[in-house]
Amino acid sequence: MLLDIADLTLGTRDTTLVQGLSFSIAPGERFGLIGESGSGKSLTALAATGLLPPAIRATGTITLGGEPVLGASERRLSRLRGAAVATVFQEPLTALDPLMPLGRQIALPVRRRLAREGGDTSRPAVAREVRALVEQVRLPDPDRLIRAFPHEVSGGQRQRVAIAMALACKPRLLIADEPTTALDVTTQAEIVALLTGLVRDEGIALLFISHDLAVVGQVAERVLVMRAGRAVETGPAARVLTAPEEGYTRSLVAAARRFDTALEGGA
Repeated sequence: MLLDIADLTLGTRDTTLVQGLSFSIAPGERFGLIGESGSGKSLTALAATGLLPPAIRATGTITLGGEPVLGASERRLSRLRGAAVATVFQEPLTALDPLMPLGRQIALPVRRRLAREGGDTSRPAVAREVRALVEQVRLPDPDRLIRAFPHEVSGGQRQRVAIAMALACKPRLLIADEPTTALDVTTQAEIVALLTGLVRDEGIALLFISHDLAVVGQVAERVLVMRAGRAVETGPAARVLTAPEEGYTRSLVAAARRFDTALEGGA
């Protein structure tokens, strides 16, 4: 398995936030983690990348590409984040430097990867890779985009830049944590299609985290539903999202259907 999480428990001194969570993701697999706000899904993603806040205590085991994550040194974790895993967050403005042109921001992980691989880190070589990534994530007018600052482009374009920065590392696992929540419906559909196509074409595994069942259903092959830090139900996405076995999952599916019906009625 590429990512293997076993009996993971996360919490502070007084509160348990995730309890006994276990799941694994195979190379190239698209896995969905579903849960309401506060269910522990984003905290689980932070644990998988070794980015837990200092106040959070962790027990259990996490292995990424065969390497242990919990208890690993920061130096080792930095190498894993570069070579094994990359993350796309909900709001790309938090990951982008407002004072740096977008092309330069994409160039940073490109240059780090090339240096790690012993490749050509000259300015022309890096610029070629940046241009290829901008085109790969289907950003319009690449020449303008590369020179633009984050505030000069749309939210959807910022998210595409964040995806390009993640792909620049050539990770084996991409974690997408609520990557479409801040976007309008049309842009959301475009980002979902882009992510799904990219991970399939590149053979990258995907951990897609969302509270939106419809979006997860478009992306994931398998899903795990979380509630209050615990796993409620897991299985093939087609089965869990259409014929759930657990009462909580059935309530989520029913609520999503009512919401979709209300939207259709208002259209």
